[in-house]
Amino acid sequence: MRVSNSATFSQLPSFRGPSSVQSALSTVCSRRKFLRTAAATCLTASILPAHVLGAAGKPGPGSRLTLAGIGIGGVGHGQLKQLADAGFQIEALCDVDDSYAKKTYDIWPQARRYRDFRELLSAEGDRVDAVYCGTPDHTHALVVAAALRRKKHVCCVKPLTRTIHELHVLVEEARKAGVATQVTAAPNTGEAACRTCEWIEAGILGAVNELHVWSNRPVWPQGVTRPAGEDPIPKSLDWNLWLGPAPQRPFKHNWPEGHYALTQMNLKDWDPGIRGVYHPFNFRGWWDFGTGALGDMGCHHLNTPFRALKLGAVVQVQASASKVLAESAPLASMVTLDFPARGPMPPLRAVWYDGGLRPPMPREFSGQPWPAEGTLYVGERGYLLSGWDGVRLAPESLKQAAESVPKTLPRRGGTWSEWHSACQGGEPAGCDFNRAEHLTEAVLLGNAAIRAGKPLQWDSRQMKFTNTDDANKYLRETYQNGWSLDKV
Repeated sequence: MRVSNSATFSQLPSFRGPSSVQSALSTVCSRRKFLRTAAATCLTASILPAHVLGAAGKPGPGSRLTLAGIGIGGVGHGQLKQLADAGFQIEALCDVDDSYAKKTYDIWPQARRYRDFRELLSAEGDRVDAVYCGTPDHTHALVVAAALRRKKHVCCVKPLTRTIHELHVLVEEARKAGVATQVTAAPNTGEAACRTCEWIEAGILGAVNELHVWSNRPVWPQGVTRPAGEDPIPKSLDWNLWLGPAPQRPFKHNWPEGHYALTQMNLKDWDPGIRGVYHPFNFRGWWDFGTGALGDMGCHHLNTPFRALKLGAVVQVQASASKVLAESAPLASMVTLDFPARGPMPPLRAVWYDGGLRPPMPREFSGQPWPAEGTLYVGERGYLLSGWDGVRLAPESLKQAAESVPKTLPRRGGTWSEWHSACQGGEPAGCDFNRAEHLTEAVLLGNAAIRAGKPLQWDSRQMKFTNTDDANKYLRETYQNGWSLDKV
């Protein structure tokens, strides 16, 4: 806003003698005083953060929550657009690959740009209220911890962390920060999810003691070994920043044409970036960088069951899988998670399937399409099948019983609007870090069981496996390259 303190002749009262002159001078002086005050107010507003103009930790009346996006070239590209639609104002953007992030930079050319998230958080200070983290799994903890320690509201893509130790550090940091948090698991507050919770609470399935969850992932290479050799690092990419706390390894660009790693992907359905060995898409299958199919999709499909069945900590986990390699997740796996009784609810056994594996279809669903990804609740009186397309009940008698169950839970707007409302002082988001703690813990324990190759007894209070010490090495892994979660 440009302010001028000069009045034009057309703004002066008509000249009708000495009294008119005095009146005119008074008007000019008043106008100058007003404009000086307006300029000072405008300047003050431009440099003060939103939470200063409003209540502590909240934007002022009529202002928009300001957001910084970190890791914006992959899934962050679309999710930032959804966050903007939810009401956030995109102020700053950060990515280690300028080329991959270009499509996002082009949407918000006015946003300030960074390569290193530490520089963004240091430079932006109070200019941003909230931080979105869309980086690969192995750098979530560093980005999120740094943002929480600066009292920023945080939304992180799932899974929240790559290790159990990182998980509990972030949950504690969030509690100390007192900010609004969210993990991008499929929302458990929509119509289908709430109806599932209401039906189970009403007891139409009877006691639920089995849960089967499956995914069509991986759609990225798994069961592979590290390729030999080294390729030139593109000028647009800071490879060392991308590696972050992971062990050093040479940069490799793309899997060669015809390599068996590419047979796991439907290349026509994805952008060319998925041919990369590690970056930008295929980090998920490498243990150093990702959490495999279970870590990626388990958070989605288990989010509603955790709410509906009041699940907490796992007590035992075991897995069977195709050949497990030291560096990458297997082609396919089954993971069994055992939960204790919860009040009147009996012990529950949940089984996860990926890599094309699925549970057998109950006879009651014969002739119906079996979803590529889904969740099957097995109760004393029947089944509830949930997929991306909604929920189904069997046998027919359950459908009649379900119609009489009242709708008691509030239906909320979804992942992005839930978080936006929480940042403004509303109800916590449906998958805030407190709720995400046991959910994330369960999928990470499943990965530990895959790697350990044996049943594991878990003590959540001590945060360790009690029947074998060897598997505890998967709970916390040493940071490399000078990075520290304590000092970021």
